[in-house]
Amino acid sequence: MDYLKIFSPATVANVSCGFDSLGFAVDAVGDEMTFTKTAEKGVKITNITGADLTYNVDENAASAVVKKILKEAHANFGIELTIHKGFSPGSGLGSSAASAAGAAFGVNQFLEKKYTALELTKFAMFGEEVACGSAIADNVAAAIFGGFVLVRSYNPLEIIKLPVPSALRVVAIHPQIEVKTKDAREVLPKEIALKDAVTQWANVGGLISGLYTDNYDLISNSLVDIIVEPYRKKLIPFFDAVKTSAINAGALGAGISGSGPTIFALCKGDEIAENVHQAIEESYKNTGIHFEMFISKVNSEGMKIIK
Repeated sequence: MDYLKIFSPATVANVSCGFDSLGFAVDAVGDEMTFTKTAEKGVKITNITGADLTYNVDENAASAVVKKILKEAHANFGIELTIHKGFSPGSGLGSSAASAAGAAFGVNQFLEKKYTALELTKFAMFGEEVACGSAIADNVAAAIFGGFVLVRSYNPLEIIKLPVPSALRVVAIHPQIEVKTKDAREVLPKEIALKDAVTQWANVGGLISGLYTDNYDLISNSLVDIIVEPYRKKLIPFFDAVKTSAINAGALGAGISGSGPTIFALCKGDEIAENVHQAIEESYKNTGIHFEMFISKVNSEGMKIIK
């Protein structure tokens, strides 16, 4: 095999109550990446479309991951890489994660799938560190494993793939504003009350239990974030209006995707998802802020080989 084209999905992280520990992949939005095997060792980015990203192989999340894997695998070949960004960096949908995870998955195909999904997640975390200074796992793990994932532990890294109820749908709105991850981190409280922590732990447990038992009422009751959302929502104009409109239209719950500004809503079934999409659109169309929206299934398989 000398050529490969893949789809690397966008991801929703935190999922309300699961700050830095829960994430899931989506079907509707993601990056397309190509990998061409070369006799010359090393990695080269030959084209980037859809976003203004660096071609410096040590500073681009995708090429940095490819370079690291090729070195650790003692590969006797190189890779030429192209990246088409299917969604905007800074959207809160795991843009750098899609690049880093896609890179890890893609180059592994040329290595006869030498590395496991967990090992690929570790490589992709290096790409996240290159892109944003922090080796976080929730987005990259969701992209690589597919479906819902729980980052149970970082030391050692342990990723649990969770089941996805078949009727679960996600509606998302991406206001065309920028929320920097650094700013979103800085607004968070340094300490939280024990009673709030207990409530949040219970919601995480409830959400995971709901996923395992197809209990949509339990999923809905558990999609509550009392620790992070109250602070971060101030960075997203009209957040409360969007969330209220989504829930009134039948959404199970709504929250901030990653550090924002994208807002997601989980729904049961296509009809409710369509109603929620329309309600959110109505709530935002007169705000004066441009936005993009999509409806998607949860992507249970993660990465997809196109050709």
